[in-house]
Parts: sequence; C-alpha cells; structure tokens
Amino acid sequence: MFVNRKRILVEFADCDPAEIVFYANYFRWFDDCTTALFAAAGIPIQKLFKSHRIVGIPIVDARARFLLPSTYGDELEAESSVTEWRKSSFVVTHKFFREGELALEGHGFGRSSIRQSRIGCKRSLFRRRSCRSSRRSKNVDPTRPHEGSPLTLAKTSVARG
Repeated sequence: MFVNRKRILVEFADCDPAEIVFYANYFRWFDDCTTALFAAAGIPIQKLFKSHRIVGIPIVDARARFLLPSTYGDELEAESSVTEWRKSSFVVTHKFFREGELALEGHGFGRSSIRQSRIGCKRSLFRRRSCRSSRRSKNVDPTRPHEGSPLTLAKTSVARG
C-alpha cells in the first residue's frame, strides 16, 4: 500500500481559545494530505481535473477520532493512503502523529468525480433545456468509472506506487 507522509506545523491561527487545534482544521489538512498523496503517486490533482474535465472529487463522508490534543508549535506527521477502492468511490485514511504517538485517525470517502458536462446539464435545467438526449447519445453510464476515468487512473497509479 502506497503511503505518503507530510509534516504539518501547528500555527497560532490553527488553535481555538483553549489553545488546542480547532477540530475543523484537521479536515482542511485531510484535503491537503489527499492532494499531496495523489501528487506523490504521480497524479497531480490539477492535471487530473483538467485532463478529464472534472471539477472535483466530492467527499461524501469524513470522520475523525481524536486521541491526543495538538497545540501551537507542535509538529505533526501525517500519513495518508488509499485503504479501499470501491465501485465508484475510494477511502483515504489519514493518521496524524505527534512526537511518534498517534494523535488522530481520520477517514474520507470520496466519490468518483463530478464532470463539467454534468454541471452544464444542471445549469441548463435552470434555463429549461434538457440534457437527457446528450447523455443517452454517449452510451456512458455516468455513475460507473470507465477505463481512462479519473478513478481508474488514480486506482492504477496509487496501487503501483
């Protein structure tokens, strides 16, 4: 399993009035670590999005288990990896260590992708135009990743890493 490591320095602005990291910042770091994971596997997210005309990888579920508090000045080491590939989604697991001890374990469940063409169809619905005929003509099931899709490419590259 391919694992990417990233160091995070806890800044003053990352902390709440109790002087511990505000919980939402870990979720921001999950996103940063996922981007770094894909880049380390040879798939920079920006290129992936452009080459496949997608606007993002929506996170449909995110969880965290807080074990140790982190405070201003702490240096955290985050380990990220794709721990599960599903039909149209994947699970990225993040482990944050402080001085070698597990401080937080989190998971993010990402869906395949949202294509710009789908967004265009949603926008056209507001203009009272239909996109159904254009979807049918392509003979592509938009809910299933196909060969060459971002999810298939990511799965192959991360597995190779």
